[in-house]
Amino acid sequence: MRVLGQIYERVVSVRNSLYDRQVFKARRLNWPVVSVGNISAGGSGKTPFVIALGELFLKRGMWIDVLSRGYRRSTSGVLSVDASGTPEQFGDEPLLIARKLPCPVIVGENRYSAGVHAESQYKAATQNPMHLLDDGFQHRQLHRDFDIVLLNREDLDDNLLPRGRLRESFASLKRADAVVVDESFPKGKLPNGNFQTWRIERETQIPALNGPVIAFCGIARPKRFFAALRSAGVDLRVEIVFRDHHRYIAADIKRLAARQADLPGSILVTTEKDAVNLGAHSSVLRPVVIPMQIKLIDAESALEHLFDRLGKRREHP
Repeated sequence: MRVLGQIYERVVSVRNSLYDRQVFKARRLNWPVVSVGNISAGGSGKTPFVIALGELFLKRGMWIDVLSRGYRRSTSGVLSVDASGTPEQFGDEPLLIARKLPCPVIVGENRYSAGVHAESQYKAATQNPMHLLDDGFQHRQLHRDFDIVLLNREDLDDNLLPRGRLRESFASLKRADAVVVDESFPKGKLPNGNFQTWRIERETQIPALNGPVIAFCGIARPKRFFAALRSAGVDLRVEIVFRDHHRYIAADIKRLAARQADLPGSILVTTEKDAVNLGAHSSVLRPVVIPMQIKLIDAESALEHLFDRLGKRREHP
């Protein structure tokens, strides 16, 4: 496994070097592109951050869309996400974003093609247009004007794939314009770089739950979800973990219903992403869905920095 990790690190390093030296060239869209990404394989809060940032842009009168790959969808090509659709059509995270943000969400394996589609489809309705690139830090085929990277506390002790969860090392943060961390991230642990550090608060909105709780989820970092429930004083009796992006089938529903029947008076609890992946099964289980929101601390200062950088880079590409 160590050898595989070294091979992976070398491949990533060579690829980044080729883009840095412009041997490989990123394609540029007409509208500004703000990328939100991470250096680990999920669990950084990227999707709620995209939603939070999108809301801030919309409040400022920006016209935005979100460009996403549509991970694990069964379709292909460029598609506009229908909020009433399914994760099989569009992917669970783009569908969640489309249900939370009043803006177009476009999926496509090739994010440049997705952006071209958006610029063609919505050019007549736009004012101060901007693309939000979801999970874009490693998608270097598309030029971006501002790179935002979310970090986890767990990233500090992790290894590169396949030994760990890191897609890139901390050295990659030299490409970032802003690095986003929460209150659990130790001060002084960030490497030096020409980026701003943005602080966030994670807010898990947990209602009063009067009874023993069975929590289930298929997310990258389930322990964080369970810990939030316990911190809120929830009587958490059972934890059930599925793989990240899990699509629930009838056998899963039978299993969950059986666990609930074994614990009289119990309440099923899950995440918003899992609610998307439950689809029609939600009406059978009727779980309590716990939203997770992110609040950007000192948002006005962060946005001023972002718009300043955008303005300078669009003037001198």
